[in-house]
Amino acid sequence: MKRACVIGWPIEHSRSPLIHGYWLRTLGIEGTYTREPVAPEDLAVFLESLSARGFAGCNVTVPHKEAALKLAAETDAAARAIGAANTLWLENGTLCASNTDAYGFMTYLGRKAPQWKKRDAPVVILGAGGAARAIVHGFLEAGVRRVRIFNRSRGRSEELAQHFGSSLEVGDWGEREAGIRDATVLVNTTTLGMKGAGDPGIDFSKVHTDLIVSDIVYVPLETAFLAAARHQGLATVDGLGMLLHQAVPGFEKWFGVRPEVTDVLYDLVRADIEGA
Repeated sequence: MKRACVIGWPIEHSRSPLIHGYWLRTLGIEGTYTREPVAPEDLAVFLESLSARGFAGCNVTVPHKEAALKLAAETDAAARAIGAANTLWLENGTLCASNTDAYGFMTYLGRKAPQWKKRDAPVVILGAGGAARAIVHGFLEAGVRRVRIFNRSRGRSEELAQHFGSSLEVGDWGEREAGIRDATVLVNTTTLGMKGAGDPGIDFSKVHTDLIVSDIVYVPLETAFLAAARHQGLATVDGLGMLLHQAVPGFEKWFGVRPEVTDVLYDLVRADIEGA
């Protein structure tokens, strides 16, 4: 029986077992995917013993993503560019690492709003944390030439600009509304709006009518940020699709079959979110 897991501290909130468990059942694979609580001080020992514990690999969530990258013997370009790993697997006994967040975000954006490339215009990202790094990487890989970053702490934005280069423009948080007026995509990567707490505070009345607005928060599925954009008639992209699509490459690594993100799976996880 093939086994995989998700590790974090805490880990009880993770919906990864729901996603991977669905795929195991529907694909008829004899395997398991479990939550494994791992304290930061225990991470290195846990990863060294993955094979002994019977695991083919694991997903990694907070607070372990950066440490997991450093502990892996082999890393791919995405993990190195983002500076964190969310997917680990064993290959001939060697611990390998990837980051599939950029893949997950860009895949869902392309499916939900394929028109996002229609205008040669800047992409604007709110926030400058780990998720922002992944999404910046995704847009640059897709050929976007200008990405604007607005974060409450300008210093973190400037760190991203130094890492990714001249395609990034940094603005102060108070300049964010002016910075999105000509944008093609706006992405909230901050925690503002999570569980209904806070909001990035954007007035969408002066933006381009083709602006696509995305929020990586998925609890609630429609944040106040997305609702305000939708009420203005703008196309919106929720955060659940990123969660589902980022899970695909890991499942294929561990269980040998590439799964599909279907409406049935989306509805299953949405119902779990709404019932929480």
